[in-house]
Amino acid sequence: MLALRVVLFLLCGSLICSEIRHLTDQWITWKSQHNKTYRSTKEEVYRRSIWEKNLQDVLKHNEEAGVGLHTFTLGLNHLSDMTAEEVNPFLNGLMEEDFSDMNLTLSPWTPATHLHLPSRVNWTEHGLVSPVQNQGMCGSCWAFSAVGALEGQMKRKTGVLVPLSPQNLLDCSVSLGNHGCKGGYLTRAFLYIIRNKGIDSNKFYPYEHKQGLCRYSVTARAGYCSGFQIIPKHNETAIQFAVANVGPVSVGINAKLASFHRYRSGIYEDPKCNFGMINHAVLIVGYGSEDGKDYWLVKNSWGTSWGEHGFVRIARNKNMCGISSFAIYPKI
Repeated sequence: MLALRVVLFLLCGSLICSEIRHLTDQWITWKSQHNKTYRSTKEEVYRRSIWEKNLQDVLKHNEEAGVGLHTFTLGLNHLSDMTAEEVNPFLNGLMEEDFSDMNLTLSPWTPATHLHLPSRVNWTEHGLVSPVQNQGMCGSCWAFSAVGALEGQMKRKTGVLVPLSPQNLLDCSVSLGNHGCKGGYLTRAFLYIIRNKGIDSNKFYPYEHKQGLCRYSVTARAGYCSGFQIIPKHNETAIQFAVANVGPVSVGINAKLASFHRYRSGIYEDPKCNFGMINHAVLIVGYGSEDGKDYWLVKNSWGTSWGEHGFVRIARNKNMCGISSFAIYPKI
């Protein structure tokens, strides 16, 4: 009997050791994939504990998705050693719009009678969408969303897709009320481009993951803007008309949930996502349906290791995560 107990203990110990070794191998691989280094052993132990908890949540969610309880899957990415409370202050920098000091006359938007509404649109297939970038630990989502919408309009006008500079907006639109890495407004991003009579290319004025001195140069101007149009609030049909007939549209969403931070694939629909709050700017680049479920095709600015190579499909016609709370596109 004693011998049996010893054998069982050794077997159990061996299984535990094997599991620990496998987990350690995963941790080392993940760190290498995302170029993670830590200042001390203590910090690494802490980050690994968060990573392990996030991994457990991912595996549990995906098991549930496998039996039809969710319409999307989760995965590990460059944010997986952080809690949701740590991610949100750094990555979600869209500020609630305030027109009180902008001296603007905003015209209502109504679709013309001749506009068509196809069942599917994907502007990435027509060359209106530049490659996904990673904003890093900087609340510059508003700048990436704004330049993305303008890139699409410039492509439609000129026939050439030129990535524009979010860093130009980050550094130079402070006088319009934006706050660099601490957040900004989509309207004031476009207003800066209008009043500045242009924005530089990303090649000339590359992204630096932090706010710096304004270095705009008219000789490197690659885009311009004459105005912007705000789409009626909580009207996803109006947004659909705009996406189909105008091009990519900037929108605000609630990106606060851990499920959004860990999104990997599928149609994102989380009933816990508060539609009354928006804190993150993204770019709608299309829409469609899959297995009877309508979705928006959305470009994010969290790098290609997040989501579907940097994109997310968000449930459509449900105001999921407040996606119809604020939508805007530039005019040129």
